[in-house]
Amino acid sequence: MKTLILWFAAILLGLAVGIVSAFWMAGWLTGDMPFNRTSVAIEGWESNWAIGSDAADPYTRAYIARRGLLAMNKSESVYFLRETDSSGEPLREACDYVMEGGDMPSRWWSVTLYASDDFLAPNQDDAHSVDASDFALRGGWRAVIQSAPPGDDVFWISSRNAGRFNLALRLYSPDDAVLEDVHRAVLPPEIRRTGCRAEEGA
Repeated sequence: MKTLILWFAAILLGLAVGIVSAFWMAGWLTGDMPFNRTSVAIEGWESNWAIGSDAADPYTRAYIARRGLLAMNKSESVYFLRETDSSGEPLREACDYVMEGGDMPSRWWSVTLYASDDFLAPNQDDAHSVDASDFALRGGWRAVIQSAPPGDDVFWISSRNAGRFNLALRLYSPDDAVLEDVHRAVLPPEIRRTGCRAEEGA
């Protein structure tokens, strides 16, 4: 009888540990990938290099499924996320930013803003992202990230109703050099804060 109780207790303990670890490793409890599982960090932009590859373990696949990134094979698309500005402060709706970058080593690229719930910000501004097609000339480019529309001829990503937000940089059909040595091949955009307003309840 004692052995049966011990076996039953071990099964219950195993189930509890398995469920908690699955929720934690998938990011349900913390919202982030645990154990600093990000394997690539470049100028504030981070990527788990296992995403979209055969190296992705079940926990990584669960995290990506929960975040809704719908990651493609790495040869088709490479993903980077950023949650802070150039000074290391969290990106938030109450602040305005300038994003500046150059050519991306890929056939096409985009930068999209996601609100604190990892969905597009709930507004009707039709300004959730910028991409390679917005910039006709090769070379440097510039866009603003803020809650209010800028002046004419200014590329804009709206942060209205986003709260704390993050940015997703996607490189579609990346050059071979990206997969061979991402740190040398990729120079991601800089995010510079230009000012902040008082937040409600502050």
